[in-house]
Amino acid sequence: MPPDAPPTLHDFFAAWELFADPALAGALAGALLGALGVYVVVRRMVFLSAALAQAAGLGVAGAWFAQIHLGVPAGLATPTLGAGLASALAATLMAGGEAGLKGRRDGWLGGVYLIGAAGTLAIGTRIVQEVQDIETILFGSAVAVSPDDLRALAWTVGLLGLVHLVGLRGFVQVAVDENGARVRGLPVRLLGLLLMGSLALAVSFGTRILGALPVFAFTVLPPLAALRLAPNVGYAVLWATLIGALAGFFGYVAAFLWKLPVGAAQTLTAAVLLALAWLVGKGLEWQHNRSAHKDGHIHGPGCGHVAIRHGDHVDYLDDGQLQHQGGGGREVHQLHGDAGHGHGHGHDHRHGHAHGHDHSHADDHEHGHNHEHGHAGCTVAQGHVHGPGCGHPRIAHGGHHDYLVGGRLHHQHGDHCDDHGPVDVVD
Repeated sequence: MPPDAPPTLHDFFAAWELFADPALAGALAGALLGALGVYVVVRRMVFLSAALAQAAGLGVAGAWFAQIHLGVPAGLATPTLGAGLASALAATLMAGGEAGLKGRRDGWLGGVYLIGAAGTLAIGTRIVQEVQDIETILFGSAVAVSPDDLRALAWTVGLLGLVHLVGLRGFVQVAVDENGARVRGLPVRLLGLLLMGSLALAVSFGTRILGALPVFAFTVLPPLAALRLAPNVGYAVLWATLIGALAGFFGYVAAFLWKLPVGAAQTLTAAVLLALAWLVGKGLEWQHNRSAHKDGHIHGPGCGHVAIRHGDHVDYLDDGQLQHQGGGGREVHQLHGDAGHGHGHGHDHRHGHAHGHDHSHADDHEHGHNHEHGHAGCTVAQGHVHGPGCGHPRIAHGGHHDYLVGGRLHHQHGDHCDDHGPVDVVD
């Protein structure tokens, strides 16, 4: 090959012994962070991982400072230990920030991020010997990973993967509907602590090995892509694991082929995969709509739509509408009722059927819906705001749209959501 010829994929695999450890580390870190990032994205706390990554970077820089200027033995002040302690401290602060420090959680996220970034840069001016490693922490340019780092990362991925595989349903329930999980008797606090601890551990290892930029990217972009493709949060975790692994591995390959910083290449690769997922999602939506509305899709058990018992029959939730497969074709049924925001008042909601052949009638079935504020629904403080793409099925209700969460209708109202009562979801 001529000296000025660009590297090829063959060149990369020909030197596999040199590139194997960092490429596999990128795949492992991407898989773990992608899976955990689904919960972060669903709860609308995407900057949590960024804040933890910056805190981990400060811990790494602090460990080097302690070795160089304070004379602490290298065996005690290791960068990995510094990253772990700093990220654990930050996670503890943010976990208790809302209740104990009486501040908004997003404010504390910003505070931890700024302190971590500024502290890392400030300490970096005092450890000139490690300035290149400081740049690696901040921007991600790891071109080599030691076998010990790879083994430690592999054990971490295996351990956390087992925990989250066993507790998948519980973690999903808490992420999607924390109040519903509490009503069902799930250990919400324990699951929340396990999730925060898992994320802190994964971020600290990832930041130490790969850098803050790709760590943040892996916890946001693969989950967004997965949520675009998956039918529910559980499957999104599996998709995000795969997409994150692909972004980590092929991002490293892209850095080799086009001579890019590794962190930037891994981030851009994850962005490309997100764009592809968006296009695939659009194609699936088009195919679904074509099948449902032009090719005679028939609603029934196993058709892929949420089934809701409505009076003496079952309807199917399709694109925000309650659709019923009647003898004369598909009918569009509606939940009628006052969408007011009275506190604790009972409302009788009469259900009407709006048929596709331009006539409607009211049935005789009534449901009492209790409209309550915030406490029975979601709040912005809990990190979730209902809206397009929030992950919950949308359902027309009177003159507005609610969102179906754990068998109840949630209506976003300012900084909280009202509970518009239950619906009977058919399992």
